[in-house]
Amino acid sequence: MKTSYMVVYTIILVLVLAQQHVKVSAVTCSPAQLSPCVSAITSSTPPSKLCCSKIKEQRPCLCQYLKNPNLQKFINTPNARKVASTCGTPFPKC
Repeated sequence: MKTSYMVVYTIILVLVLAQQHVKVSAVTCSPAQLSPCVSAITSSTPPSKLCCSKIKEQRPCLCQYLKNPNLQKFINTPNARKVASTCGTPFPKC
C-alpha cells in the first residue's frame, strides 16, 4: 500500500514540475522585443549581445512575424538572416 502512495506521489510531483517548466519556457511574442536589432537589420552594423539574446528569445515567434505583412518586409531580408546567423540562431523554415 505504501508503494502505491509513493508511485502516485511521484507522478503528481512530475506533473507539477512539468507544468512549472512550461510556464517558465513560454515566450511572449512581441516584435518590439527585437528593437535592439533594428540597426543591425537595416544596416551593416554587427548585432549587439542584447540583440542576439532577443533573437534567441523571440525565435519561437519568428514564423508568426513572417506571416504579418507589416513585419515580413523587415524580417525576411538578407540582413535579418545574416543577423540571425551571426547570433547563432538558425532562421526558421516556416
